[in-house]
Amino acid sequence: MLLSNSLPETDLPKGVRDFLPLKAAKVEYLQQQLQQVYAAWGFRPVITPQLEYLDVLARGFGDGLRERTFRFDDRQSGRLLAFPPDMTPQIARIAATRMRERPLPLRLCYSGRVLRHTEQQAGKDRDIFQSGVELIGLDSPEADAEMIAMTVESLAAVGAEEFTIDIGQVEFFRGVMDGLPLDPHLAEQVADAILRKDSSELKGLLEQSELEDNTCEEILALPHLYGGREILQQAEKSVSNERSRKALDSLAQVLDVLDVYGVLDHVTIDLGELRGLNYHTGITFQGFLPGIGQTVCSGGRYNNLTGKYGFNTPSTGFTFSLLHLLFALDKVLDERVVPSCDLLIFSTGENLHAAQKLARQLRKYGYSVARDILDRTQADALDYARQMNYRFMAVVAGEDRDVEMISLLEGEQKQVSWQQLNQSDFKLQ
Repeated sequence: MLLSNSLPETDLPKGVRDFLPLKAAKVEYLQQQLQQVYAAWGFRPVITPQLEYLDVLARGFGDGLRERTFRFDDRQSGRLLAFPPDMTPQIARIAATRMRERPLPLRLCYSGRVLRHTEQQAGKDRDIFQSGVELIGLDSPEADAEMIAMTVESLAAVGAEEFTIDIGQVEFFRGVMDGLPLDPHLAEQVADAILRKDSSELKGLLEQSELEDNTCEEILALPHLYGGREILQQAEKSVSNERSRKALDSLAQVLDVLDVYGVLDHVTIDLGELRGLNYHTGITFQGFLPGIGQTVCSGGRYNNLTGKYGFNTPSTGFTFSLLHLLFALDKVLDERVVPSCDLLIFSTGENLHAAQKLARQLRKYGYSVARDILDRTQADALDYARQMNYRFMAVVAGEDRDVEMISLLEGEQKQVSWQQLNQSDFKLQ
């Protein structure tokens, strides 16, 4: 029974969670692996604030982020503050204001947490861990391809083996729809049906319009333009407008670069992918792993964002959801991440100075070392060390006696002299 002043284990707001040592170590590992990839591609980290003025931050919102933003009054300024629901607008603001005099392109990366209001459904996170990059100042197929190739390399770095990157091109869709006499609400319904690949509903919606048959055929083809590189030829035959053809040419150039990087095996093309239609301006992509119904990453070109902060320059980038990665790769990470400490030092005598000196010395060598400060038996200390995943336990009886070193992985014991321990090349083994 819980005491009256106790909290139940799950007494947290919906959509947030605690991370105990193993899960926390896995999240940290994911962050480190991704950051190594970003650095290898020349991206430099920035750290964004966890509070911003709502009116400033909201300039960069898209896809309904304003409605999902936590906000409150600032007593100091009297203005509305907000917890950022996404980090890309923050990077755009930094680039447009703090770094606008720097030579382009800017290669920036980040890792942090954002908060979002979500629907009251199970599995919807409000506390979101993001990690990603923004490439600001380049508008070229090679820049778009770089984002996709980095995504593939990042997924491989965190241990993913089977994964797919779905590539879209929103300009292709815009070319098909450009200038058509469609009511805005009907046009929105058409886009939604294409996104859901609901050909039956799409056909019904088009029957409500006054579009010519050949135009309807172009639109009806969109949900089916999904597959490998051969889709480009099929798509080219299905359209007649220059805007869509130009989008296909850009996509073909992206695929050429991806072929050089050797990542085409992970790529599929989906010209009916319209997520972020009001935000993205060209290539889009999403990453999928087996066994998880949500994307682990998403990205694409967004040439209009920095202009909302007074610095009009093309941009592209991607963002990983670390929690989606954690869920998808949990078992894989069990083999890669072991939250262990190197050594627990147990002292058998009243004089603790020898144990404390040993702890200090081994930390200088780079080992993680903890002193067993509790007054307990050696057997109890050894049991604790095993449960807490220590690699070794050292039993110290004084500076005039050898240290007993116990390997908890192999169950071996050996005596180590202080002379050996004081050598700078000493290794725990």
